[in-house]
Amino acid sequence: MAGLAESGSNPDVELLYDINGLAKAAPHWFDRVMEFVGEYGLLFAIVLLVLWCWWSGRRRGGEDAASNVAALVWAPLAAGVAVLVNVPIRGFVERPRPFKDHDGLEVLVSGKNDFSFVSDHATLVMALAVALFVANRKFGIVAIVLAVLGGFARVYMGVHYPTDVIGGFALGTAVALLLSPVAMALLTPLTRAVERSPRAGWLIKARGSGGADGRGAVIPGARKENAGVEERDLAA
Repeated sequence: MAGLAESGSNPDVELLYDINGLAKAAPHWFDRVMEFVGEYGLLFAIVLLVLWCWWSGRRRGGEDAASNVAALVWAPLAAGVAVLVNVPIRGFVERPRPFKDHDGLEVLVSGKNDFSFVSDHATLVMALAVALFVANRKFGIVAIVLAVLGGFARVYMGVHYPTDVIGGFALGTAVALLLSPVAMALLTPLTRAVERSPRAGWLIKARGSGGADGRGAVIPGARKENAGVEERDLAA
């Protein structure tokens, strides 16, 4: 099978060997860093971005605070739904891990005996990142870049084919975007109820927070509504 990589007859395997080959040439300490980054680090960083976006949004407040928080709540839910959707896909495809079919790979993480397609990690991080992008462009773009780096790290570690990662990106994106309208319709009334609560309202809007300008949000209608408020103020 290694001959396929050398002949170039299988681009997926060829790219696997090219990327994983970097691990063989890299220092041992760098491989350990990539192992941590690929397993936990980038996922943790994206979660921190979601929390940062929530914290800055609640301090800004505004009329759209509840819908903004609803969009952020959807981020971890989208990741969970995407991983659940992947369970039957993995069982149907039943693709072995690359190191089980190809010799000479530098495998940085042991104990990966489940199926390879689609990558759970790639699905998880991209669903989080795309759902965050729906809530806030600036935070979302950073998260998407981190998610792509996370997918690269999975191939570097020798535990996934490139197509496993691409499939995970596609699945995470599809779940986050296609189910977003339904999620917003269900979550927004809930976050508005929390906003009205005297005890839990701080989760949505900080005390004394001013009006929100809605910049960076891609929630349908958010920027348009805020623009209308500004126009009315100027007309007055």
